[in-house]
Amino acid sequence: MWNPLKKKKKEDEQERVSEKKNPLPSDIPGMPDPKNMNFMERMAMKQFEKMSPDQREQVIQKALDPKNIAKNKDKILQMLDQMEKSGQMDRQQIFQLKKQLGLL
Repeated sequence: MWNPLKKKKKEDEQERVSEKKNPLPSDIPGMPDPKNMNFMERMAMKQFEKMSPDQREQVIQKALDPKNIAKNKDKILQMLDQMEKSGQMDRQQIFQLKKQLGLL
């Protein structure tokens, strides 16, 4: 039975510290807050967090495939323009991102 007055063990604290060394995507600065996501986005984020690092890398590479980028080019450019207008990114950051994605 769970006791709210029970002191925490040092092992539990060490596990938490070791978890912080390998940050999950939600712990990375700049990642969206799960509270602001809709239901499907939260489910997808949880699924992504459960993946092994190798699987995550494969998913990211598949998402950044030039065919997928070309197919969604107009949506990506529209999102980047909105981010610039809202002040989330400046022109230099957007230029670098477009350069990396091959959208120039």
